[in-house]
Amino acid sequence: MDLYQAIRERRSIRKYKPEPVPKDVILKVLEAANWAPSGMNLQQWKFYVLSGGKRDPITASYGRLTEKNYPPAGERTEQQEAFLEWAKTYGGAPHIIVATMPRDENPRRSKMHLESVAAAFQNLLLAAHAEGLGTCWMTGPLGDEAAIREALKLAADEEIVALTPLGYPDELVPEKPRQDPELKEKVVWLE
Repeated sequence: MDLYQAIRERRSIRKYKPEPVPKDVILKVLEAANWAPSGMNLQQWKFYVLSGGKRDPITASYGRLTEKNYPPAGERTEQQEAFLEWAKTYGGAPHIIVATMPRDENPRRSKMHLESVAAAFQNLLLAAHAEGLGTCWMTGPLGDEAAIREALKLAADEEIVALTPLGYPDELVPEKPRQDPELKEKVVWLE
């Protein structure tokens, strides 16, 4: 798949088929993530791949967090009910990938770590799409970061950056228009 095609066609997927992705395909996607640029070439990312029952504490956590922020049952909109179901299952994805970085008290180094892991995560999303897989960059579940940290048994010096469900898409997501598609407002030329 052409890089520009992958960039334009990648979508956030919220409904997945239950079939697990073969481990060698997941490793291929993570290898692409591992080739991302990184500050000082530290390659400071770490990826946790959760499958089967190991994903349950993560999905339960996001379900509780979402439900807590919604009206009680019977008072929710149809859209809220649908999203709550999605949050409780991550759309039925058979895998969840959690990206982490080293915790650093130095704000400049911390920002460098965050930017490096974000670049690796973008590579992961694009590679997954090229392999016919779906993903959805998520930070919302970090509202209950303690539960995720506990499920992963993270050390105190490790910080979560983002999560994504991973699996075969069970939906077609239409292209969403870009804001400022002609880049007249988002690009400033200084010559």
